[in-house]
Amino acid sequence: MAISKQGLVIGATAAMLTAFAVNISGIYSPGKAFFKESPKQLVDEVWQVIDRSYVDGTFNQVDWQNIRKEYLSRTYTTKQDAYKAIRQMLEKLEDPYTRFMDPEEFKSLQVETSGELSGIGIQIAPDEKTKRITVIAPMEGTPAAAAGILAKDIITKINDKSTQGMNINEAVSLIRGKPGTEVNITILRNKQQRQFRVKRAKIELHPVRYSYQNSPNGGTGYIRLNQFSANASSEMRNAIKDLEKKNVAGYILDLRSNPGGLLYSSIEIAQMWLDEGTIVSTVDRRGTKDLEKANNRALTDKPVVVLVDGGSASASEILSGALQDNKRGVLVGTKTFGKGLVQSVRSLGDGESGMAVTIAKYFTPNGRDINKAGIKPDVVLELTEKQKEKLVSDRTKVGTPGDPQYDKALSVLTKQIAAQRSPRAEAVR
Repeated sequence: MAISKQGLVIGATAAMLTAFAVNISGIYSPGKAFFKESPKQLVDEVWQVIDRSYVDGTFNQVDWQNIRKEYLSRTYTTKQDAYKAIRQMLEKLEDPYTRFMDPEEFKSLQVETSGELSGIGIQIAPDEKTKRITVIAPMEGTPAAAAGILAKDIITKINDKSTQGMNINEAVSLIRGKPGTEVNITILRNKQQRQFRVKRAKIELHPVRYSYQNSPNGGTGYIRLNQFSANASSEMRNAIKDLEKKNVAGYILDLRSNPGGLLYSSIEIAQMWLDEGTIVSTVDRRGTKDLEKANNRALTDKPVVVLVDGGSASASEILSGALQDNKRGVLVGTKTFGKGLVQSVRSLGDGESGMAVTIAKYFTPNGRDINKAGIKPDVVLELTEKQKEKLVSDRTKVGTPGDPQYDKALSVLTKQIAAQRSPRAEAVR
């Protein structure tokens, strides 16, 4: 399976940045008018995309041929009828990442790729076990983060509407809205209900922020990567180059609460840190394996410590897994989210709607399947609830000595730098 720069997504959530959707090729050729007049054809198109591309040839133990008979035997008078049937059909796969997007949802997805969206700045997904709608991470600097919503919070109500049995698309639709309007979010955290009234805003997405920080063994380059969006690799390249000019002694790469994004973005960024070695392998349902490797174009060979947590998902896990397996970086924090699946985003034949379909699994360089398992850091440091809330209430402390996980990362980095300078010294993890 060749990895393309278009349409391949490994974000953990439905509300996720993606590349601009690609057209389906080789399935249907009728014009848009045909699909508008024949909503049943749209249902069949989605069925065929799954039939040809879905990662699991057993379709998660679903009789996919029988599903086609069931849904094509129905009468559809409007596209809305078809949309509803498509959602029902895809839900039978029990794969939260394979989903249908109506025109409004699909347009929103494309708007996000421009680096701007309207909402509260939150990533959500159904919990793998409970199916409850769960916060993966609030985006840094957004209304959700400012309000105090945290990773792992369970959303029980949106505007007083229960989320029990609600699909992810409906939840996203209720949370999003025009800038300046408010949404009421009810959260379950540590068995306690909490209410958050959050004002929606227009959110500009800048995936990288960085700074030069003084430290005992020379300057430290601190880089925080929030998302693997289309412009993440160029911003990361600029950050590393600028910090190299300042002659930093080492780096702290902060991937905490980074829910993922584009597959090619994670590969390009890994190549900036790795001079050689495998970055990731992907395997489709036919067993076709594709390897992505470093290209001898690393921008730095300085020591690097990577901060991760339960909100570090997907593309974050590819990058951190590549650095860990190649012994290029030391991971500090808590176990990552655990999403080892790749989606392809496609536009559909009506010219308005789209879908995301899981097409492959990915593995770390050492062959680890991290789906549902996550990646365990080399140095584990769990924040207390009080410490988490303190950082949420004052985001300026993130990535500073007031951040306990940053403090630990700096301590580990200091030992790494000392070990590099003294051949007889041993790096301590």
